[in-house]
Parts: sequence; C-alpha cells; structure tokens
Amino acid sequence: MTPFGEKIRALRDARNITLKQMADAVGVSSAYLSALEHGKRGRPSWYLVQRIIAFFNIIWDEAEEIEQLANLSHPRIVIDTAGLAPEATELANLLSQRIADLNAVEIQDLLDRLQRHTQGKALDKLSG
Repeated sequence: MTPFGEKIRALRDARNITLKQMADAVGVSSAYLSALEHGKRGRPSWYLVQRIIAFFNIIWDEAEEIEQLANLSHPRIVIDTAGLAPEATELANLLSQRIADLNAVEIQDLLDRLQRHTQGKALDKLSG
C-alpha cells in the first residue's frame, strides 16, 4: 500500500464509503481504485487527486497533504544517479536491493533522517 492509498482507504473507512461508491463518484473503476490504494498502480493524475479531494470535501491543509501523498506514492520509482558521486549510486542500489528486508522502525528512521536533512536544506535556503 502507498501513503496515498493508505490515506484514501482511511478516509473511505471513516465515512463508511465503499470502494464502488467512491469509484463511481470520481469516475474510475473499482478495480483501478483498489489497485491505486494497494500500490499496484502508478501515481494518480492531478485531475484524479482533485476529484478525490472534492469527493471528500477536503480543504486547505488536508487537501495539500493528499496532494503531497499522491506525489510520494509512485510504487515503482527510478533513481537517476548519473553525474553524482559513486556513493550516491551505491546508496541507491543498496536501498533498492535491501528495502524489503527493512522493518518498520528501520524504515521510519531512514525517513526521519532524510526529512530532517531536507528541512535543514530548506532552512539554509531561506536564511542564505
């Protein structure tokens, strides 16, 4: 399941909406919506994300969160390390080979480290 799929399923469950009801309302098949929730389909289009946001009548920060989750939910990504340091290529390859062996705590630790690094870079740009 992708972060986007997990969020959509939680929204459906909280509102007692079936997969078919939502699929009909946003103009996709139940099979497609199920595959999207389970990470068996690629990132949803911007238009579909907007229809889902409208379907749930979501505004402001929660709508922005759903858009960000959709952007982070491509289940088959490619990391292009051409032109980067050899260590970047090694990191990308090791991650692709070993991600299935990581437990939830290890994955969260890596995510936290990368997010802290990204936030630090954003703050550097603002102050520089």
